Amino acid sequence: MTVQIASSIRHEPAYALPPRLRKADGTPRRVGVEVEFGRLSAAAAADALVAALGGTVTAEDPHAFHIVGSDIGDLVVELDLRLSHPARHPGTPQGRLSPGIGALLGHAASRIVPRELVTRPLDLDRLADVDRAVRALAAAGARPVGPASYGLHFNVDPPQTDATTILAYLRAYLILAEPLRASAGPAGWFDPRPPFPPAYEALVLDPAYRPDAATLLADYVRHNPTRRRDLDLLPLLLHLDPERVRAALPTEKIGRRPVLHYRLPAAAVGEPGWSPAAAWNRWVAVERLAADPDMLAQALGDPAVRRRLAAALA
Repeated sequence: MTVQIASSIRHEPAYALPPRLRKADGTPRRVGVEVEFGRLSAAAAADALVAALGGTVTAEDPHAFHIVGSDIGDLVVELDLRLSHPARHPGTPQGRLSPGIGALLGHAASRIVPRELVTRPLDLDRLADVDRAVRALAAAGARPVGPASYGLHFNVDPPQTDATTILAYLRAYLILAEPLRASAGPAGWFDPRPPFPPAYEALVLDPAYRPDAATLLADYVRHNPTRRRDLDLLPLLLHLDPERVRAALPTEKIGRRPVLHYRLPAAAVGEPGWSPAAAWNRWVAVERLAADPDMLAQALGDPAVRRRLAAALA
């Protein structure tokens, strides 16, 4: 069972499927993908994507472009800096920036701030479509350059959003966290996702920990008052209980959506052969463990089982 959950993931075709393909209501689970890259401007990236994948492009501002009707669905390409998109974001505590100031800030920041490709939520069996976009960006000149970390994010529909399901994913991730973090690759000068605090890890992996939804939320926010985690649950918790999350974290940048936000620091668009598939397939090991309550219970009760599961994925 250990091998099935973890190490065999390396021998599967690109973009392995998790064991649960549908949500509790019977609808297909989906995943949105965010891929950061450097060197290529957002405008040039949008043109390259339309040339390769079709669709029509509309400029939101000089640093954000929406592509509608491409072969792989609707896409957004933008500079990953809120202040450069004043029509969408409020700007500073002093008020919303003007379009001109936002554009100037974007031009200045583009030397060091990554650009980002954001897909619509994709069916799990269509994840290979992302590689088409990655190849188009690479062919147009996208590269990881400079000191920045280039993120790769998966926004995964959970099968359910009850406390039991969320806790199972959190426990499965923590059991496999060491090899997952090691395999993600080195971050740039700023690591966007420090590990979970040891005290929180010990709390969650205690077999006696059986929180209801309110307790799970309160414990998570108290120990993790930041979106800077590999498995960032704040978007999901904000969706489930916006009042409690915002009361605790009134200014934290959180996108409200019912997903498991899995964040990696080292996308490599433009490097030969790079694809998000390997990172996704390692995430599927988390999916498999979360879907196996017997194995998860064994791992919680026996540190040796946890070590074997982690070693199988390393």
